[in-house]
Amino acid sequence: MTAEDLENNGWIRTSRDGAVLTVTLDRADQLNAQTPATWNALAAVGDSLDDDVRVVVVRGEGRSFSAGLDRSLFSAERSTDGGLGELGHMSAEDAQERIRTYQRGFRWLRSPSVVSVAAVQGHAIGAGAQLALACDLRVFADDAQLRLPEATLGLVPDLTGTSTLMELVGYSRAMEICLTGRAVKAAEAQAIGLANAVVPAADLDATVADLVAAITAAPVAASRATAALVRSAVRNDPEQQDAAERAAQVRRLHELVGRG
Repeated sequence: MTAEDLENNGWIRTSRDGAVLTVTLDRADQLNAQTPATWNALAAVGDSLDDDVRVVVVRGEGRSFSAGLDRSLFSAERSTDGGLGELGHMSAEDAQERIRTYQRGFRWLRSPSVVSVAAVQGHAIGAGAQLALACDLRVFADDAQLRLPEATLGLVPDLTGTSTLMELVGYSRAMEICLTGRAVKAAEAQAIGLANAVVPAADLDATVADLVAAITAAPVAASRATAALVRSAVRNDPEQQDAAERAAQVRRLHELVGRG
C-alpha cells in the first residue's frame, strides 16, 4: 500500500496466512492514532470475514499499539469529521447513531466464528485501549501500558470499552481504572486479568504466533463451540450455562458419530 492508500483506508492494512487474519494499524509516525476512517475500515474488515478465518490478530506498527484518538478529533470546529465539535452540535439521536457506527469497528472482534488476539506494545490509550479490550485475548510486551483517560477529559469511554473491561477485571477495578484514567502497566495488567501473557518486546510476535498455533490446533467446530460457551458464561446464570453446555456437547457428539 502507498501512504495515500493507507490514509484512505484509515491506516489499516491486513494480511492473511491460512486461517489467520492479521489487522495492523499502520500509522507509526502518529503512534497509530485513530480516526473515524480507522473505525470504518475496521468495521469493513469484520464485514468481509469468511468462514475460513479462525483467528484475527490485531497489532500496531512501530513502538505503540495505539495512542488513541487523532488530535484533530478534539477540535471544537463542526467541520472536523467525527470531531467532538461536530458530534456535540448534532441532535442526540444523530450523534448516538454516528457513535454506533464507530462501535461496529470494535464489536465484531468477538464474532462467533473467530478468536481475536491483541498484540500490545507501548501505549494503548483511550480508543487504543478499547481496541485491545475488544479482543478475546491480549499479549502484552513488557513496555505496554493501558489507559482509559476519557473521564479526565470530560468524556466517557464509548467504543465498547466499559463492558469488556468489566468482564475482565470486575466492577470495582473497572470503576477505578475508568475514573482515574491511570496507566495500567504490563505486570499489573497480567495480575488483574487484562493480559494473558507479558513478554519482552522482542518476543511479542513469536509469542502471539505460538498462541495462535495452539488455538488453531483444535478442530474448528469444537473450538468455535467452546469459545461460544465461554462467551455466554459471562451473562448466563448457572442453570442457563449448564443447559448451554449440554446442548453444545450433544451437537458435538452427534457430529462426531455422523448424526450432525
